[in-house]
Amino acid sequence: MNLFRLIFLFFIFISPLKADAIYDLIRIPNLEIYEINTENKLKYFYALSSFRLSVQKNIVCLKSDKKILDEKYKLIYKNLNKYSYNFLKKINLKYIVMCENLSISEINTAGIPDHIMKTLILDIKFDKKYFERVIHHEVFHIINDSHKEIFNHNEWIKLNNKNFKYAECSTCAEKLGLDTYKKTNGFFTEYSQSTASEDMAEVFSHLMIKGIKATNDPVLKKKEDFIKTNLLKIDNSFKF
Repeated sequence: MNLFRLIFLFFIFISPLKADAIYDLIRIPNLEIYEINTENKLKYFYALSSFRLSVQKNIVCLKSDKKILDEKYKLIYKNLNKYSYNFLKKINLKYIVMCENLSISEINTAGIPDHIMKTLILDIKFDKKYFERVIHHEVFHIINDSHKEIFNHNEWIKLNNKNFKYAECSTCAEKLGLDTYKKTNGFFTEYSQSTASEDMAEVFSHLMIKGIKATNDPVLKKKEDFIKTNLLKIDNSFKF
């Protein structure tokens, strides 16, 4: 590592982070620090003003309202504090960006995970009924993207009944409901039935919220075991 890089890293992590230094880290403009001294070393930023991302500028998120930000940060912190520093390091997650009304090509989304940039963007105005659960849902996409060889979609598909087929993409289907089924029949939610990846994320998110798990559903029980077994391959100390 050359001297310039050492000096740069020293500036970023020892000195107060400036907006341009944050941009150098995660390539998202208009951010300010919310909290960087956390137990599991996650660094939280918020949108000081609205931003657009990607080559097409089709990812949009609006600036954060202070009152909503303070309220939702407590929930985000509580849920993300379930993950240890060692686990977060293994899945490539380090930065949390909080903003409002997050969308991709004008389609609202709860979060955007990017394991390459070690970043998870969260919409703090997402429906509060599902808010805590979707935090873990989005974390699973980071896990899955970082360890695709472990969470094999073809193996997952075999767990379903033979006559079931997922859509080609999550936005290709009209199955968007996030309410937890009373009668599960292999799936926790309507959204679970969109793609294998979304199904995995929904199972994981339900496992991370205590008290929500499969009951008398052999397909969902196999899915839960699949998630648990493979997570232990990443970190054998992981606990739900």
